Amino acid sequence: MSSKEVIKALTCFLDQPLMQRGLSLWDMEFVKEGPEWFFRIYIDRDSSNAASGVQIDDCEFISRAAEEFLDDADPIPQSYTLEVCSPGLDRALKREADFIRYVGHTVDLKLFKARNGRKKFQGELKKYADGVITINEAEGEAGFDRADVASCRLTVIL
Repeated sequence: MSSKEVIKALTCFLDQPLMQRGLSLWDMEFVKEGPEWFFRIYIDRDSSNAASGVQIDDCEFISRAAEEFLDDADPIPQSYTLEVCSPGLDRALKREADFIRYVGHTVDLKLFKARNGRKKFQGELKKYADGVITINEAEGEAGFDRADVASCRLTVIL
């Protein structure tokens, strides 16, 4: 089973446990860091209950559910560490729905290649349409093709 197939199957399997706890799936990734592999599941509170945030017992509950699936199906041949966590305050925006949800929030945007000598931009997320992320930064409004963006994260303002 490919990692995409594992993620798809596990996403379906976790629908019920997530709903049971008032959670939603933010993202999943299977990545190699140094010599070790990590299977990460990022969970979030659903929008109707977002104020309470993700608690450690939520992570434990979803971890146990994921372990049940992964142990029974045994779809990953190499050893790995399973992690269940919140996407954090500086969560990465990856899907169209993420960009639309956070219009009006400040984001930190990094490009793969420099534009006018800069790779990093910060500004208010104005819109996302047709694969273009538009932010309002100090120099004015700027649009970035999603394919040119290495990462876009919410800015943590203290």
